[in-house]
Parts: sequence; C-alpha cells; structure tokens
Amino acid sequence: MVRPTTKEELLRASDDGLQAVWDGAAELGEGARWDDPDDRDHSVRDVVGHLREWQRMMLGWYDDGMAGRAPVMPAPGHTWRTTPALNAEIWVRYQDTTELEVREGLAETHARLRAIIMSHTEDELFEKTRYPWTGSTSLGSYVVSATSSHYAWAATKLRRRRVAVA
Repeated sequence: MVRPTTKEELLRASDDGLQAVWDGAAELGEGARWDDPDDRDHSVRDVVGHLREWQRMMLGWYDDGMAGRAPVMPAPGHTWRTTPALNAEIWVRYQDTTELEVREGLAETHARLRAIIMSHTEDELFEKTRYPWTGSTSLGSYVVSATSSHYAWAATKLRRRRVAVA
C-alpha cells in the first residue's frame, strides 16, 4: 500500500481501508473467535476494538493539540516504547464490549476523522511542523497512522485468520 500524500488519496485510502476491515470481518463471520497463544487478538471484536481505541486516542490528541494544549501521547502513563503494554490494556478494556458496539464505535471515530480530513486543506494536512503538537511530522501522517495504515494491519490480520481456518 502506498502511503497517502494528498487529501484525496487519504480520504480514499481511509474509506477503502475501513471497507477492507468490514469485508475481512464479514468473511470470518459475526462472533468469530480463534485461539492463538501467540496473538493478542482472539476475535473480530478484539481487532476492531483496537482500531477504535487508537482512533479515540488520535481524536483526543487532535482536540488537545488544536486547542493549544500538549497532547499526552500515546496515552497517560505510557510512552511509545510501552505501546505493547498499552495495547494489552486496550484488549482488556474491550472484553466486556460487544462486537456490534465496537463496530458502531469504529464507524463513529472513522466519520470524525474523515470530517477532520475534510476540514483541512492539503497544506494543513501534509506540511511538516505546521502544528506544534505534531512535532517534526504532519497532521496527515498522524491521520494516516490512525486510519489507512492501521486498517491495512487489521485487514491483513483478518485475512490471515480466515486463511488459517479455511
């Protein structure tokens, strides 16, 4: 997958990526579960919940950053080096959530991120260091990571799971 570098590419890659996740989930079937001791995720709910929570965090970073506050990244009590522990916490957080609830939640966070993309010009999205809170990168890079890149990871994970059980 080529990393989006324009607003239009980002919109298309985000929408196509989400559709690939939905397609992968549909191929496995609602409520699909698997037992793989080497994998953190054991269901579609786990994969979609992971996506949803990272998008929720991204939306929080955006809201804080655009309001002039320094976002806590990736999450309170964590650094980028502790993302495996953060991901494990996310997994636990979603264990009492239904697959339908996480799917609806992901659709909602996707729509909010799509609205952010639409509200910015291409320069605002892809000019590095434009916003102090994004550091040396661009807003678009953060959005790509939270949408199309993360969707590609999830779709691949679901596709591999389908092949493994076929």
